[in-house]
Amino acid sequence: MACCGNSFCCQCCADEGETRTPEELAILGELREEEEEILPRKDYESLDYDRCINEPYVEVLEGLDNKKAKKYEAVRWILVFAIGVTVGLVGLFVDFFVRLFTSIKFTLVGHSVEECSEKGCLALSLLELLAFNLSFVFIASMLVLIEPVAAGSGIPEIKSYLNGVKIPGIVRLRTFLCKSVGVLFTVAGGMFVGKEGPMIHSGAIVGAGLPQFQSITFKKIRFDFPYFRSDRDKRDFVSAGAAAGVAAAFGAPIGGTLFSLEEGSSFWNQALTWKVLFCSMSATFTLNFFRSGINFNKWGSFQLPGLLNFGEFKCVDGDKKCHLWTVVDLAFFVLMGVVGGLLGALFNCLNKRLAKYRMRHIHPKAKFVRVLESLLVTMVTTVVVFVASMTLGECRDLNPPSHRNGSMLLGGAEDINSTVRSFFCPNSTYNDMATLFFNPQEAAIHQLFHQDGTFSPVTLSVFFLLYFLLACWTYGTAVPSGLFVPSLLCGAAYGRLVANLLNINFGMDVYSGTFALIGAASFLGGVVRMTISLTVILIESTNEITYGLPIMITLMVAKWTGDFFNHGIYDIHIHLRGVPLLEWETEVEMDKLTASDIMEPNLTYVYPHTRVQSLVSILRTTAFHAFPVVTENRPNERDFMKGNILVSNNIHFKKANIVTRAGEQRRRCQSMKSYPSSELRNVCDEQEAAADTAAVAAIGAQNAQEGEDMLQQMLDRRYVPYPNLYPDQSPSEEWTMEERFRPLTFHGLVLRSQLVTVLLRGVCYAENQSSATQPRLSHAEMTEDYPRYPDIHDLDLTLLNPRMIVDIAPYMNPCPYTVSPNTHVSQVFNLFRTMGLRHLPVVNAVGEIVGIITRHNLTHEFLQAKLRQHYITI
Repeated sequence: MACCGNSFCCQCCADEGETRTPEELAILGELREEEEEILPRKDYESLDYDRCINEPYVEVLEGLDNKKAKKYEAVRWILVFAIGVTVGLVGLFVDFFVRLFTSIKFTLVGHSVEECSEKGCLALSLLELLAFNLSFVFIASMLVLIEPVAAGSGIPEIKSYLNGVKIPGIVRLRTFLCKSVGVLFTVAGGMFVGKEGPMIHSGAIVGAGLPQFQSITFKKIRFDFPYFRSDRDKRDFVSAGAAAGVAAAFGAPIGGTLFSLEEGSSFWNQALTWKVLFCSMSATFTLNFFRSGINFNKWGSFQLPGLLNFGEFKCVDGDKKCHLWTVVDLAFFVLMGVVGGLLGALFNCLNKRLAKYRMRHIHPKAKFVRVLESLLVTMVTTVVVFVASMTLGECRDLNPPSHRNGSMLLGGAEDINSTVRSFFCPNSTYNDMATLFFNPQEAAIHQLFHQDGTFSPVTLSVFFLLYFLLACWTYGTAVPSGLFVPSLLCGAAYGRLVANLLNINFGMDVYSGTFALIGAASFLGGVVRMTISLTVILIESTNEITYGLPIMITLMVAKWTGDFFNHGIYDIHIHLRGVPLLEWETEVEMDKLTASDIMEPNLTYVYPHTRVQSLVSILRTTAFHAFPVVTENRPNERDFMKGNILVSNNIHFKKANIVTRAGEQRRRCQSMKSYPSSELRNVCDEQEAAADTAAVAAIGAQNAQEGEDMLQQMLDRRYVPYPNLYPDQSPSEEWTMEERFRPLTFHGLVLRSQLVTVLLRGVCYAENQSSATQPRLSHAEMTEDYPRYPDIHDLDLTLLNPRMIVDIAPYMNPCPYTVSPNTHVSQVFNLFRTMGLRHLPVVNAVGEIVGIITRHNLTHEFLQAKLRQHYITI
């Protein structure tokens, strides 16, 4: 048996005859623990980007003129600006307190180390550092216990949300408070995490909550603002908020816009792009304005665009020999990209194994065990940092700011020298290991980018190894944590090591700061596998456009190399959660399947006029979120119309639909007659005659309640009578296969939330009344409870007469997107993903629904299982 790859992380392939998909193994119960694969879960609810064009929504459109439309558009722009400003203020809050707590900690511990290095009481300094770090991390872990979804960076969850999956609690106000407060304590606690990832999550929450003007956590926060309460509008605002989070974190508004486009949203348009960019700009300049005023006391100046700034790489003006990189360096950058991709794949593989271990052995236990794990990681990290800084560092000469190769790095020479640590080193020297470990991570990155002095190759190697392992262990613990800054710092050490080797061992004259930047890009690209947005983010962070080509090449090579072994870190954690994420496109071989191969044929449906007891039974016995609205095709309708108002109403609804369809057919034939082809004209004449006959007969049947089935006459098809036609009870599991798969004419789609809302408000009519007497709900009333609609089990049935009838037609979506059973999977996938659909009915050529497709039917694992069944059938 041969291995699929040459890495020890790869899994070995089974023999061809024994190979089964994870879906098949799960069905057969043959999954062993060491071979366990996590399949997409079916309990995740999908977002619906498609608008429900029902009668309440049409009434809103009819009352909407150009003046009101412009007013709503102006409100959108105001909300987008407010989101950007709020995200900028959140970044300012997090940055201020992180700097405050970190400064207090390092100042006190630094003085203690200097005093105890002479008195021999370094153990006391270690205890002080442990007390600070453990206290901060304990607070962060307790906040995660309050809201578990606040753990981690939040980027996998936001990526899933923008992909169309609703993860419970991901955009709640309580999550926002726990995330934004928890991350500042986590970073101040010395864990190898960053605050940039949680900033993206916090921005997305601001984007989701601010336009709603209400809160589920705090019930008193509720304003009468019924607009933008739909999955479509909320998803657009979340895109803007996530982009604003990236912009505030890196000072990269364009990179934030591209991040939201590349990593999340499946549906995009020009208007949304412009709004997202405006929101990102608002966040960047809000943060820049306040940080510049607070740090430099220069209000109105803009000198600090983001939470993480790499400094400005520039050459001395007028020096023609100055170069930050040359064409020859591109070859080294490509090699560094390959190594960065390999290191990133190794990082992801180890972290995946740790995450699986946590899922099996830590998460099932008491919640406080997760806090203990976070404290253990903090304690080990603190001891390693302290011991390595005190024992493994080398004393290096502190060179004054100089022009090397005619170039100067304007990273703030005074700031660079002010953050060096001289533990156990004489004057004019510094401890290189302590300088990297005993500083905030942003300061350590600046040291690697801009420090003109040298770092020992041994120090850089040890620092990289320790940081790599501890950062891998840390990501996934029960604290708010980002991965951008740890990856950048780890990669910068790797790049600086390469530069030192080239300068010292090979006698070359390369610029160390440039290689540190490329190393950071290669490792970060190998971990997260982003290309377009990450390239722009790094260019904007360096403020040097000449770095565009080497950064782009490095990121592309790192991604290609890493993808050969596994997925990016965020995709891995999405898969571990069982989120049914849809990729950009399907594999080519999936086109061997059609919609009929992957659809769910076992339908639970409702009729246009259905009794209350039937609806309640359907909603309480199923977990589906949408139900097709159908009528049945049978030749003996008139025998069932007399004496049954429910059956009569449904048949009248069907007759009206047939007449409408006949008129539409007539209009199409009139337009086809303009074609020169006589064959087309003949076909039109025949179809028009058939349509006219059908329309006349249908009208006669509707008026006199007599006649034959018009749909049968139009299509010249025969169906044997089906038992239990138009039942008073809901479709039951006791139905036979013949009853379950009877021909059903599709009229529309109604959501569970719509049915529950209708029942909750008592929208129904008595059996001896006309459906016109049924109360009507407005669009505002239908969406009043968004996004938390009442549960059917909380419904008080004593207030409802189970024999009452509900006219569902006004509230269903009569024109959802549909596909033919013969549509290829790639077309189905593109339609479903690009339009952001939640349900996709499969309707045949005669208007009968034969199945329905949901997100689960388009996941990679499900398609693989169906493809294998297709091969077996062949």
